[in-house]
Amino acid sequence: MIRLLLADDQALVRGALAALLGLESDLDVVAEVGRGDEVLDAVARTTPDVVLLDVEMPGLDGITVAGALHEKYPDVRILMVTTFGRPGYLRRAIDAGASGFVVKDTPARELADAVRRVHMGLRVVDPALATETLTAGTSPLTAREREVLAAAADGATAATIAKRLRLSEGTVRNHLSSVIGKTATGTRAEAVRAAERLGWL
Repeated sequence: MIRLLLADDQALVRGALAALLGLESDLDVVAEVGRGDEVLDAVARTTPDVVLLDVEMPGLDGITVAGALHEKYPDVRILMVTTFGRPGYLRRAIDAGASGFVVKDTPARELADAVRRVHMGLRVVDPALATETLTAGTSPLTAREREVLAAAADGATAATIAKRLRLSEGTVRNHLSSVIGKTATGTRAEAVRAAERLGWL
């Protein structure tokens, strides 16, 4: 029996996944959580074999959770299951320790098979997303540029971002200028949208 933990902030989706996967004779959903910051505690309590993580969740995003989970529980397999099939997400998730990445509209039988394959130590990636990721290439943004751009996503001024991140205003402006160049956009708002579309943020 493969023990599963489901982490998704949409209760309806989480419930549907639990019901569908629960129909499989060799799969047992042992826990469900709706926030990223609840995953590690739930893993400690329920000892799943495979954790299905959504990318976008409150508390902590799925990719950050994947990294923490992989570090603390390296034997637990991670399968990202998301609505957002963005190329940058796939690369970042694999780098964080995920064994697989599929989109939520994957048929139930294929999702169950993906769980089994990940549990066996194999890598499972949605083929269309894999192709798109190879075409898009790697994110050109540095970790600091990504941090500054994420802080700019709500329209904050350079001064506000500088205070939040404990940087000088000049450094913030330099990072934003670099990001705008790398995303081939004209403004920081366009850079945020481009980076989000590609899964770089």
